[in-house]
Amino acid sequence: MFKLFKNKNLKNDNKNNEELLLKTASLLIHAAKIDENYTDKEKEIIKKTIIELGAEQSKINQIISEAEINEQNSNQILDFTKQIKNENNEFKIKIVEVLWNIIYSNEEIDIYESNLMRRLGGLLYVDDKIMGQIKEKIKRKNN
Repeated sequence: MFKLFKNKNLKNDNKNNEELLLKTASLLIHAAKIDENYTDKEKEIIKKTIIELGAEQSKINQIISEAEINEQNSNQILDFTKQIKNENNEFKIKIVEVLWNIIYSNEEIDIYESNLMRRLGGLLYVDDKIMGQIKEKIKRKNN
């Protein structure tokens, strides 16, 4: 799907990448849990995404466990989006695609999921038109 970290030249060390992976995983888990139905299918989408973003296979369970704790202990999604919003558009669009994949993985979208995605568009600085296009693309793919 995408290998955004593997080719990325960062001035800082892996700590920034690890923090971004953790924040991204936390956001994805939040989206998966918002309908109070955190499924194995959603967990697999999240794991696959975090690996594709550059996480080592051997560390994926640790990252997911930490992200689940972060998500559980956080009372606002700003904690997760602060770092993500500063990434390039390609990264943010891929994250939005994954978010919609998670939401449509159970073939339904509820008001909480819909509301979350509207808020995330603004928090991640992704244009409403692009959010809508991504939603329709993922919806068609999952039907």
